[in-house]
Amino acid sequence: MAVPKLTMAQAINTALRDAMSADESVVVFGEDVGPLGGVFRVTDGLHEDFGESRCFDTPLAESGIAGLAVGMAMNGLRPVVEMQFDAFAYPAFEQIASHVAKLGNRTRGRIRLPMVIRIPYAGGIGGVEHHCDSSEAYYAHTPGLTVVAPATNADAYGLLRAAIESPDPVVFLEPKKHYFAKEEVDVSAYVPPIGHAAVRRDGRDATLIAYGPSVPVALAAAEQAKAEGRDLGVVDLRSIVPFDDETVCAEVRKTGRVVVIAEAPGFASVASEIAARVGERCFHHLEAPVRRVTGFDVPYPPPKLEQHYLPGVDRILDAVDTLQWEDVA
Repeated sequence: MAVPKLTMAQAINTALRDAMSADESVVVFGEDVGPLGGVFRVTDGLHEDFGESRCFDTPLAESGIAGLAVGMAMNGLRPVVEMQFDAFAYPAFEQIASHVAKLGNRTRGRIRLPMVIRIPYAGGIGGVEHHCDSSEAYYAHTPGLTVVAPATNADAYGLLRAAIESPDPVVFLEPKKHYFAKEEVDVSAYVPPIGHAAVRRDGRDATLIAYGPSVPVALAAAEQAKAEGRDLGVVDLRSIVPFDDETVCAEVRKTGRVVVIAEAPGFASVASEIAARVGERCFHHLEAPVRRVTGFDVPYPPPKLEQHYLPGVDRILDAVDTLQWEDVA
């Protein structure tokens, strides 16, 4: 049987549909996710097929959306909420940091919150301010949250199914610039457990570590480097929290050289944490300092400047060139 090709938006829609069909406690809500199907049409058809009680619109009140989800999750439901754009979620951050992340610990595990916060995030769509932030560091820095960032359409399906089944809250970051690219998605395949990175490309000379929207860029850089005589491996984290130290370190120890790639600004970032973890765990295997290729430490720029802000193949290969190749015998 042929494996269907789905866009990432369709893969996520299918994951929501399958989860709602399998479990009546799964409910979907947020701004414009009902009859409209969301601004990216990710929830298209769910309102019609499952009814107003299972897929519904909310007011433009992100803090209320998160707070409502907490109450639902405390009382036996599995809410999946959408924050329409990444920076729209900031008004909800107090609820997320104070209650979503802490309630399990506050009650010594007596109350669990099986809920998912879906966030279309990162750049690449020519959006204006508040529509293209990479806010993963805020969530990764908040103990009590699982943070997932799929890079492929198959992972978008499988990891969302895993997130919905999780007994604890998951922030699910969806790279919006990949919503409409098609890939083969076998929905009957093994669902990847959260917390396991994937080696997308083996390499012997250096390792590129990326997640979410930066993974295709890393793969493109590795392909171009091959034409220049360098063999670069690519690790797709898939999950930021929990972090798969085992897979990452195994790849780093093979190559001894590392470039971390992410769209968010570099200072106090997830990329910084990855570099620190690699340095602590793989120090004696490193042939050069860990390099980072990230967004710049400025607010997200206007669309005309976006291409200069986002990490690209040339910036990645420039970083690879600094990995002390001249010191190799």
